[in-house]
Amino acid sequence: MTFPQILVLLILTIPLALVFMNRLREDVAALMMAALLGVAQYLGLAVLGPAHTPDAASKALTGFGTPEVIALLALFILTACLDKYGVTRWIAKKLLSLGGRSEQRLIGLFAFTAALLSLFMNTLAAGALLLPSALSASRRTGIKPSKLLIPIAYGTMLGGAATYLTTANIIVSGLLRLANPPQQPLNILDFIPTGGFVAIAGLLFLALLGRRFLPDREPPMVRMDPSSDELTKTFQLVERMWEAEVTPESAIVNKPLSQTRIGENLGMAVLGIRRGSRIIPAGDTASKIQAGDVLLIVGREERALQLQQAGLRVVRPTQRISIPPRDTIFVEVILPPHSAVEGKTLRSIDFRTRYGFTAIALWRERRSYRTDVATIELHSGDALLLIGPPDKLTDLKNQHDFVVVESVSNGQELDVPKVTLTLGIAIGALIALFAGMPVEIAMLAAAVLILLTGLMKSDEAYQAIKWRAIFLIAGTISISYAMVQTNLAQLFGNAVVRLIEPLGAMGLVAGAYLLSAALTQVMGGQISPLVIAPITISAAIQLGVNPQAIALVTAIAGSISFITPLSHPVNIIMIAPANYTFRDFMKSGWALTIVCFIALMIAVPLFWKL
Repeated sequence: MTFPQILVLLILTIPLALVFMNRLREDVAALMMAALLGVAQYLGLAVLGPAHTPDAASKALTGFGTPEVIALLALFILTACLDKYGVTRWIAKKLLSLGGRSEQRLIGLFAFTAALLSLFMNTLAAGALLLPSALSASRRTGIKPSKLLIPIAYGTMLGGAATYLTTANIIVSGLLRLANPPQQPLNILDFIPTGGFVAIAGLLFLALLGRRFLPDREPPMVRMDPSSDELTKTFQLVERMWEAEVTPESAIVNKPLSQTRIGENLGMAVLGIRRGSRIIPAGDTASKIQAGDVLLIVGREERALQLQQAGLRVVRPTQRISIPPRDTIFVEVILPPHSAVEGKTLRSIDFRTRYGFTAIALWRERRSYRTDVATIELHSGDALLLIGPPDKLTDLKNQHDFVVVESVSNGQELDVPKVTLTLGIAIGALIALFAGMPVEIAMLAAAVLILLTGLMKSDEAYQAIKWRAIFLIAGTISISYAMVQTNLAQLFGNAVVRLIEPLGAMGLVAGAYLLSAALTQVMGGQISPLVIAPITISAAIQLGVNPQAIALVTAIAGSISFITPLSHPVNIIMIAPANYTFRDFMKSGWALTIVCFIALMIAVPLFWKL
């Protein structure tokens, strides 16, 4: 192994190890790889081109200008527009109405719906969209959330295997162009037969046998509709609710709520101010506290009683607290893996000022925290209950550090004219794809039409783009390019060839699947195919096996590996609402992984003639 090959291997493995140890975000690790490769090439090392060619250092930025990244940018805008006008939520709601009270039917229905949505939108977004619908169905039917949420997660991944429009599928297709010698990339029709066959097999397994493998766990909390009068029961708030009546002698009379510093000094959250029959939102900075007002607060008893020193009369609520959704809404958010705020506190990131919402409770590991929420260090999988103004919800949903989980009743109603126009643009793009237009051109044209027709504003489009995913992909493409340029991919490919050559083409198919699936369990399905694809493509070229077929297998394997929650972020967001453990994914995922492997081994020779 040459020094450039060793260097590329170190540049690949060290950042990934830091990601695995949760010391580095994956997008930062990818950018770090690109930067290190560019610097090494500039200093004369042959990692991106011949030695002593500093101009080749710019090839470290290859990923940022690939057609695949452009297609993803446009795809994010298109799917966000569909979600904005309620089409995806409408589909989910209609399909949900078919489920009735049958556990088996609901499992199959949610898995199918998740797969359907993930054909056209981001996998994580599809899972987050169906999550509240599943919780609503659980309340209505008595079926535990643990029976419904894993099928949603697995359904989104199965759907992702059947479409070219999945992130990893698009990028792995592009890596064929970087092979030595360059290969023809995949197109939208290549994934449908093989991925569709695997997806159907997986969905049938979940619908017919899934209930036997799914855990039966008590939900961690009572989950209510965020707009309902009974929301105060959520996150076990009832025993921490207090009413603090402001007396004429109180020191906070004629002061805005923000100046009372109740949250900062006592670690309590103020839901709002009741003045007669009206509820004044806690975020209303213009209103001043008046004598006779009643503060609705959440926190420990000893903290609440300290308010008596400021002239407030503290008692338990004497009536059911109802906050009209036109004034204030409750929203639940979950912290996804590798969020930028992981390890920080809400106060340190100035959460209330940035997003306009106040956190009133945190759920972690079967326990609800309702005091000092702003000073608790956040962990991946934490669920937060927020309160804030309805007009701030869109901004909260467009950020990337929290996944918003809201009730169906709080979603926008279907805007038929705008949905019709959006779907018309989307269908036009798909027709262009089937007619042979390059994916990046068709998707970009659709995104431009969405902006020109006013369906989305430019600022909304920028917010819709998952920049974290873009940086991850662009940076990782540079390491894939370096693996090819230094012949590192060929070196590993030779090793793979020596192992599986006696087994022939189908041995390579099985090896590509197993290698990608194994690494996906610890690296995640968005990274592992980008690392493995250069190796498996090189091995296919050396064996004379169709490299497009092997690239497709590598990409799909990153989607249909279900054994650990680390394999995809959509698994992580399901843990807290259903009270899952790590073992639950192993128990339910191993059988589905085998089913999909068998289906893939049938589909590849059937559709690719290997």
